[in-house]
Amino acid sequence: MSEPFVFDPRCDLCKTPFGAVVCGTSVTFSCRPLLSERFDHCALVLHGDFSGEVQEIELSPVQTDGDRFRFTCTVDAPAEPELIWYHFRFWRNDGSGCVLDKSGYRSDGKLEPWQLTVYRESHTPQWFGAGMVYQIFPDRFFRTAVPDPAGMVGERTVHETWEDAPVWRPDERGIVRNSDFFGGNLAGVTEKLDDLAALGVTTVYFCPIFESASNHRYNTADYERIDPMLGTEEDLRTLCEQARQRGIRVILDGVFNHIGSQSKYFNEDGFYPSLGAAQSQESPYFQWFSFHPWPYDYDAWWGIKTLPAVREEHPAYVDYIIENENAIIRRWLRCGASGWRLDVADELPDWFIRKIRAAMEETDSDSLLIGEVWEDASTKIAYSQRRQYLLGSEVHGVMNYPFRSALLDYLKGGGAEHFCEAMETLRENYPPAAFHAAMNFLGTHDTARILTVLGADTVPGDKAQRAEFRLSPVQRQRGIALLKLAALVLFTFPGAPTVYYGDEAGMEGWEDPFNRGTYPWGREDHDLKATFALLAALRHSRPSLHTGSIRYLCARDSLLAFERQSAEERSVTVVNRSAESKPLSIPWNASAATDLLTGQTFCTCNGHLHLTLPPYGGLLLE
Repeated sequence: MSEPFVFDPRCDLCKTPFGAVVCGTSVTFSCRPLLSERFDHCALVLHGDFSGEVQEIELSPVQTDGDRFRFTCTVDAPAEPELIWYHFRFWRNDGSGCVLDKSGYRSDGKLEPWQLTVYRESHTPQWFGAGMVYQIFPDRFFRTAVPDPAGMVGERTVHETWEDAPVWRPDERGIVRNSDFFGGNLAGVTEKLDDLAALGVTTVYFCPIFESASNHRYNTADYERIDPMLGTEEDLRTLCEQARQRGIRVILDGVFNHIGSQSKYFNEDGFYPSLGAAQSQESPYFQWFSFHPWPYDYDAWWGIKTLPAVREEHPAYVDYIIENENAIIRRWLRCGASGWRLDVADELPDWFIRKIRAAMEETDSDSLLIGEVWEDASTKIAYSQRRQYLLGSEVHGVMNYPFRSALLDYLKGGGAEHFCEAMETLRENYPPAAFHAAMNFLGTHDTARILTVLGADTVPGDKAQRAEFRLSPVQRQRGIALLKLAALVLFTFPGAPTVYYGDEAGMEGWEDPFNRGTYPWGREDHDLKATFALLAALRHSRPSLHTGSIRYLCARDSLLAFERQSAEERSVTVVNRSAESKPLSIPWNASAATDLLTGQTFCTCNGHLHLTLPPYGGLLLE
């Protein structure tokens, strides 16, 4: 055998089936040490992360493969979801030996085990990821009129001019209030639904829309009420109904780990007529919070006192958010929403997330649950506990920050092999449905604008400088070229391609609030927007890009090429992120290939396509 490895879990010579497996699945492992190593025995050592159970199973010697010997065994995965860590132990009849893990042979007592995710099979909505997911920061997308903030919770100010910059300087007390509003509203989104449909949007994901004292609305004041500056419950119903008519679903943002101190539940400033927990221990919400002592000291999200943390375990809170017939989770699904995105999912207990999923399935069996997780969600540890997100009863998918990180590293000069390795690790660790339901993105309300990141040479060290920063013409030209490549990968990769409002229009900006400017209606980069629309249309029309398998044809330095294959078709993405032209040859079993982006045709020679990719060049071949 010419293959140099003793064990590679991504190769079917060594492990089948690939990656994560359904509970009870039979998994075959094979190791191939060199004959010259004279190993007489091999054992598979498995450690269950959740159960703590350790098994050691000796593999059977089955055959000689050239200069290698093959040991093999078949193991049934546990009947319940589990995260299994495994390695191999080799020994000779004289007692000498070693272990084999991800680092190779070793005898130092340390381990870098491989991972096997065991999950329960469940339904994942197929509508997610068929086209484009579009994230809207509601206050900044489009307004139908300049609102009057009188009588609303919080000390709000409103920008008369849509093109103003968001306020970023602290007030006289050194606090950034996030209390300046532009007045974007739900009716404004409804008015722009035809534009979104033309762009290729099939799902709108809203940042929070419930009543709140801040423009970001992550400090909820009333879960039962749409923020009056955004509109009414009827406005949301109308939006969801008209969106459905255009093939667009709506996902809401659920912030259930903390609320606002200026909320009807806490009511620190007495805005609401009912008793809040900060006013009286007789408040019906008092037990939702942990005071020590009441009323001045309490648990808060990351110690931020405007964001009191709730006790998710309190029965009244669970009933209010999840279990009651008119609970928040159920109520807004019945209003027309098709799913929820869970803010700071790593700060919600696993059982709480499972209850949300169950309530959603009871209310709408085809609704979707996405979690905000910034790392590999299959191995995430939060507050010293291994989390369970993707085992069949929790979220359907997570926000794919590892995708963004790996893609940006590649586009900004890293090797394509590192992007490939990072993504293959996720594909190996995630259940297939969760890998395809990952929310892939280039930017969000929590990151700098993607065009600024790709175009800028350095990050200004001073916030005032970042507030004033704009890309130079040369920087912007390079940034747009790289952004088009990023979008090409985004729309052709497994997962749901997600676009932060305005990225397709060429918006710039560093961190919050510079990344939360108003949408530049009438001032969009129309060429860039057309690129996004074309990619979204191709994504929607080609089954291979939605549900197809993935195989890497090249991942070397500046060159990246991967194939998506379905029963109906084959699509191949080719990228050169270098500022120089690069040659590339890839196998091709047809007489020609067509670039779906330009219509250009390439002929094959001896079963290969020989391409010369221009600087910042990208192709989508069929």
